[in-house]
Amino acid sequence: MNQPNKYSHFRLLIFFALLLNNPIATAQEEIKDQGITSALHKANTGRIIFTDKPIAASGLTPGDMLQNYELTNKSNLFITAFMAHSLTNYMHQLAPALSADSLHKLSGYRFSLLIDGRLIYQSDIQGAPLPPVRDTETVISKPLIDNEHEGAWWSQYFWSRFMARGGDSALTEGKHLLRMEIRPHVLETAGDVIAAGELNLVVRRKPVIDLAKVQLSPVKPYADLAVSTETFNHNKIKELKGRIEAMEFKKINGIVVIKNGKILIEEYFNGENRNSLHDTRSVGKSFASTMAGMAIGDGYLKSEGQTLSEFYPLQTFAHHSPGKDSVTLKDLLTMRSAFDGNDEDGNSPGNEENMYPTDNWVKWALDLPVSATRPREQWHYFTAGVVLLGDVLNKTVPGGLEQYANKKLFVPLGLKYEWQYTPQQVPNTAGGIRLNALDLAKYGQLYKNGGTWKGKQVLPASWVAKSFSRQLPIHGRPGEYYGYLFWNKEYNVNGKGYETYYCSGNGGNKVFVFKDQPLVIVITASAYGQAYAHRQVDRMMTDFILPAVIK
Repeated sequence: MNQPNKYSHFRLLIFFALLLNNPIATAQEEIKDQGITSALHKANTGRIIFTDKPIAASGLTPGDMLQNYELTNKSNLFITAFMAHSLTNYMHQLAPALSADSLHKLSGYRFSLLIDGRLIYQSDIQGAPLPPVRDTETVISKPLIDNEHEGAWWSQYFWSRFMARGGDSALTEGKHLLRMEIRPHVLETAGDVIAAGELNLVVRRKPVIDLAKVQLSPVKPYADLAVSTETFNHNKIKELKGRIEAMEFKKINGIVVIKNGKILIEEYFNGENRNSLHDTRSVGKSFASTMAGMAIGDGYLKSEGQTLSEFYPLQTFAHHSPGKDSVTLKDLLTMRSAFDGNDEDGNSPGNEENMYPTDNWVKWALDLPVSATRPREQWHYFTAGVVLLGDVLNKTVPGGLEQYANKKLFVPLGLKYEWQYTPQQVPNTAGGIRLNALDLAKYGQLYKNGGTWKGKQVLPASWVAKSFSRQLPIHGRPGEYYGYLFWNKEYNVNGKGYETYYCSGNGGNKVFVFKDQPLVIVITASAYGQAYAHRQVDRMMTDFILPAVIK
């Protein structure tokens, strides 16, 4: 379906402003582009060619051009589009009054994908390719699917969005016709098709799993974790393992199920094993909550009600305001601080991607303004707030955050870890801590135990209760809530709901702690930046893991 641009009004204002700066509507001179690059290009101008491997246009032969293709979960798919002119020259035809620089700000390619003659997804590609390429390029050679180099190109993100917004359901098993069209566009106005291509598909994305050929890995004891003798549905887990190996579920690296404190299931994929330290991304945020609870329990922090003004001279930072003075540690723990920062909004000044290039993340965060429009109690995902929490902890606990965490958490639980650091060499509580799947399971079991480990109260039980509480509904996700840097949701299996609090990280990394079941479930994954990453974990849980282990 056509995807509306919620910034259209703003972009129209830019358009008219640029017109004022270009008051004489005279046609721009055509920019010298690559032109027709070869005899093959000349014979296929206006066509999109599909291939199953990356082939430079100069090396493409008629034998490489796919007419029919079997699309499985392991398939790769590449395009080569031959155009008569460069994108910039096509855009000049749509808006002759605008300079090339202005056109680059307001226009680009419009890609459309149709299945069996029905438009499924259309997207205006913003920011890619870069202006020099737009000016000269008359051939596009890009991957749509490249399983070995996932997410490397803007064209792959386009395909990922197509799959998430209708493509997955449209590409049912069997025969289909895939058609791709490329147009130039200026704002909402699109030109004629400049390249198009069709490919006959036979879709076979639902593998047939021979359970007799799938063997589950033997479970062995691990430090402080014995092997469970409880039963579970082996065939369900075999089917899941077969589907992971067939890449129906992609980039899954490990699955660990702990039941009643013992290892029930342990499986690894894609070269990882029980000793692999895995980049868990934002799972690390939950560790910041753990350390805050310990610091409060030990008296190094008074409470989560303390304000940032107790730790920083906020009046020395940009955009000082009473709203910033009143931000509490609890606001940072529950993602409801007043800062104008939202990682789910690419245009937010406090989006985390704006933080990483700076040389002082804390100063960058404290310089942010407060939001003038967002309701005070509305949840919004704000990574920089967890960086501030980590910095407060580092300033407050004896020996700094890493030494304190090592003494209070990692050594008592026997966790092996690697922590990333901020530019100020403070442990990066934004995410990225690396642990193996079994140590993540031990961390989850600590919470399942109410904060005790081997009979000792490592984390205050009151903090576990606060962490596992529905502090705020998650904006835009009905039925989901947020605690103290832990997520909350309910999985429905066979008509019954199972509530879980969990850590979550980019790529599909999860540590689930179930409320009314004796279960801790860990999934490590590396589908970083992929739209399917969390969605496929949900399906794994509801269709395979939970039905296999819940009686």
